Amino acid sequence: METPGSQSSLHRANLERVVRAVRLAGSLTQAEIARTTGLSAATVSNIVRELKDGGTVEVTPTSAGGRRARSVSLSGDAGIVIGVDFGHTHLRVAVGNLAHQVLAEESEPLDVDASSTQGFDRAEELVNRLIAATGVDRSKIAGIGLGVPGPIDVESGTLGSTAILPGWTGTKPAEELRGRLGVPVHVDNDANLGALGELVWGSGRGVRDLAYIKVASGVGAGLVIDGKIYRGPGGTAGEIGHITLDESGPVCRCGNRGCLETFTAARYVLPLLQSSHGTDLTMEGVVRLARDGDPGCRRVIADVGRHIGSGVANLCNLLNPSRVVLGGDLAEAGELVLGPIRESVGRYAIPSAARQLSVLPGALGGRAEVLGALALALSEMGDSTLLDGSLATAAPAFT
Repeated sequence: METPGSQSSLHRANLERVVRAVRLAGSLTQAEIARTTGLSAATVSNIVRELKDGGTVEVTPTSAGGRRARSVSLSGDAGIVIGVDFGHTHLRVAVGNLAHQVLAEESEPLDVDASSTQGFDRAEELVNRLIAATGVDRSKIAGIGLGVPGPIDVESGTLGSTAILPGWTGTKPAEELRGRLGVPVHVDNDANLGALGELVWGSGRGVRDLAYIKVASGVGAGLVIDGKIYRGPGGTAGEIGHITLDESGPVCRCGNRGCLETFTAARYVLPLLQSSHGTDLTMEGVVRLARDGDPGCRRVIADVGRHIGSGVANLCNLLNPSRVVLGGDLAEAGELVLGPIRESVGRYAIPSAARQLSVLPGALGGRAEVLGALALALSEMGDSTLLDGSLATAAPAFT
């Protein structure tokens, strides 16, 4: 038995620190591991050698700053994680390994009126199909990240009111999926997972403070503070869509008037163009027409951007993020929407906060949330299971 403070317990703790750093980053050079963990270069070198001999990590030659280096990543067969993303009209599932490589990914349409039982039936089928397609041993599953389009109560794991999947309100998604698949499940809302996806794989790489803004049927923000998702004590942090812009404005679904969502979400924006463009128009179509030069669609996109910028300015004044990443269909509009966002930020944010902020489109498109679900599963799994060579005793599920 290891005694706290003993040489063996200290060594074990250092092993776990190195494994955690590599697991969260995907791959790091030994110098980067030393900077991340605070361990000496000699200690890192010895630990990496031990982990490599035990089959936990793989080491490959690389270069850093023009010099030869060694890149360390977790072994490709050390385990797998699964990401599941439920959206307004889709279900997307991805399977990845602990080296941050996506092994398989598939998306299929989802009826917004489907019950939660039907939705989870589909998810279970798709997960099983992808596992079979990759030929991965099910005992290697370290965990599942699950994304849902609504707020999750941190204590109970219950899905709160959602206008996107109304029949799901009050369900416990993590508990349901864990019961079906028998592995740890960690759940979060889609905006938080979009932020995680962009932080690990996309436009948020290299920063530790960012806001991911997703504009679709609703408006939400995933907030990353010091490299970690900030959820708030009740799990509702990031509801930027309910910042009040006009106290006499349209009535919002939350009961207030003039929320940001009433000026930017698809169900409020599309009716503005129906008389000239018909009733079959979608936000994706508006963006496409705007990029092709349609003046009405360009005006609407610019107005939406200015309104979003007002909300972003409030975030800048409160949290001072270094980067804002715009996701969803609207991001495909590029500078047609990003320019007006920056204009409003420059007008309404504290000048020092505005100067430090970069506003970028998401790099992952519709994959941001499912990749964020993979990142969530990676961040929640325990390192001791990797060192012990067994995933059977992985950390308990978040419910």
